[in-house]
Amino acid sequence: MTHEALVSDELWEAVAPWLPPERPKPQGGRPRVPDRAVLGGILFVLRHGLRWRDLPVELGYGSGVTCWRRLRAWQALGVWEAVHHTLLNWLGLLDAIRWERASLDSTSVRAKRGGEATGPNPTDRGKRGSKYHLIVDQQGIPLAVALSAANVHDSKLLEPLVDAVPPIWRPVGEPGRPRRRPAKLHGDKGYDYDMYRRALRRRGIMPRIARRGVESSERLGRHRWVVERTIAWVLAFRRLTVRYERQAASVLAFLHLACTLICLRFLHRAEAL
Repeated sequence: MTHEALVSDELWEAVAPWLPPERPKPQGGRPRVPDRAVLGGILFVLRHGLRWRDLPVELGYGSGVTCWRRLRAWQALGVWEAVHHTLLNWLGLLDAIRWERASLDSTSVRAKRGGEATGPNPTDRGKRGSKYHLIVDQQGIPLAVALSAANVHDSKLLEPLVDAVPPIWRPVGEPGRPRRRPAKLHGDKGYDYDMYRRALRRRGIMPRIARRGVESSERLGRHRWVVERTIAWVLAFRRLTVRYERQAASVLAFLHLACTLICLRFLHRAEAL
């Protein structure tokens, strides 16, 4: 598959404005691999889960080392988070984001090589791992993503994750500032603490968090299944199924890129209506 086929025009339109300009080479030297080709290589690794050194050079993406370096460089510049935000803005303009309800949850993955933001996973016999934390809208559109060690309690990421939702444009013709707060937020019993309910109310969000020993998980699960489905979509990108990167920045880059691709699917649906 060529990089033109792997990197759609819509995706490239979202990515290209955030990339740094190419540095001139007055002394000549080897031609630089085009950014769009490198992005194709990064997507290939994300989807297929292979090691950087196993990226087939004959596909035209450049070497795995080149793709890895640019993934890291662009992450340091905030490119991947900005691209994710761009797709959310496009969805907002089409009135495709449902702010009535949002849900948050996490999933644990094993960290094969250890590294930053890893810790003993209490659900995996203490093996080192990490957690991916997501907050999604009523349909499952990923609004924000975060990374933590596997032994960090989910509740610790509630406020940072809610605050990580960027201001998203409203539909054309609708007055008001960009929106970033859902009306209600659904969470399981892992978030059952009064301090976090108060924190949500201060932000103008109605908490809908299951209470331990009081409310049935099945009842509130009618709304939370969407975040579980989105997490499954994220884990379908094989590079994220198991964590191989030692640097947290590389994992976050892949997480934002996965969320971007999921948003792109919702964008295609919205444009088809």
